[in-house]
Amino acid sequence: MSAETDAQAAAVANLSGITPDSLRNTLTDKLEAQHVQIDDMSGGCGQAFQAIIVSPQFAKKNSLARHRLVNSALKAEIAAIHAWTPKCFTPEEWEHRQAQ
Repeated sequence: MSAETDAQAAAVANLSGITPDSLRNTLTDKLEAQHVQIDDMSGGCGQAFQAIIVSPQFAKKNSLARHRLVNSALKAEIAAIHAWTPKCFTPEEWEHRQAQ
């Protein structure tokens, strides 16, 4: 990216107010998430994110129910961004995955 493009990307991110930190804070508060990793895939403009979310609230829920829970918690934020890709795990699933 050129310096001009970087500046434009930063300006868009500032306007939307959506940052990896703001998403992480919302998920931690609303879903009691124990681990949240947010990656900005848009080059800094705040329009495309992927996430790893670990929450006990995902227990006994299938993938679709987990995604619905996350999307409900981030309803306003998702409406303002272009792309959102969550990966949802229970604490036990995450611990097992980390041990591999």
